[in-house]
Amino acid sequence: MADDGGNGVDSAGFGEAEARSVLTAACTAAGLDAVDARMLRLGEHAMFRLTSAPVIVRIGRSADYADAARRELAVSAWLNSSDVPTVQAAAEADQPLIVDGRVVTFWQTAGDGDSYGTTGELAVLLRRMHVLTPPPGLVLPTFTPFDRSRRRLDDAGHLDPTDRSFLLSRVDALDDAYRALRFTLPTGPIHGDANVGNVLRDDTGVPVLIDLDGFAVGPREWDLILTAIYYDLYGWHSADEYAAFVDGYGIMAWDG
Repeated sequence: MADDGGNGVDSAGFGEAEARSVLTAACTAAGLDAVDARMLRLGEHAMFRLTSAPVIVRIGRSADYADAARRELAVSAWLNSSDVPTVQAAAEADQPLIVDGRVVTFWQTAGDGDSYGTTGELAVLLRRMHVLTPPPGLVLPTFTPFDRSRRRLDDAGHLDPTDRSFLLSRVDALDDAYRALRFTLPTGPIHGDANVGNVLRDDTGVPVLIDLDGFAVGPREWDLILTAIYYDLYGWHSADEYAAFVDGYGIMAWDG
């Protein structure tokens, strides 16, 4: 999430007031009511949960997100048709919309938004997803893990130039180390930010994969890394939770 400087406006000048203005206009165009919508996030996207309908509204920073938004919608349709429960586009809206230079998409809510899946359920979703082949016409980008970090640093006008230079050099070093890795699993479709925070339970209790903006073609090991780090480095998962992840996916020893 981009730093908002404590005043609701991030370093690129995209703040809550502007996001709500776009939200109101987009909802009016889609026949939805934005009154009392709750902001969930202000980062790469502004995200709102409507109180008038079971809909999440995502607002991208610029029209440059239009192609990515169309791809997310296509990925959602593909995964849901392939036995991988995934967040679905809201049927009420013709999308994506471009409002005041911002890209807007509408998504069905997954349950109450606060009931998360388990590590074992995440593993099963990833295993199902990783064996799929994208359908003709769905072109996924090549995974580049550090491009977003560079973009955020370039946009962070509040950073001291010396600090920015240091951080960019650190990103370059990490990128070099990543490129030197030798992966065991074949390249294929990956989520890009796979963790239990991106698995919500719907109203029937089914775990649903969300947050598709990092979807790409890349090393499948990447989707296994966060859960391993959360267990081994941060202690956010217990040994039993990590064992459930291993049992659900089937992880080999890998020196990467």
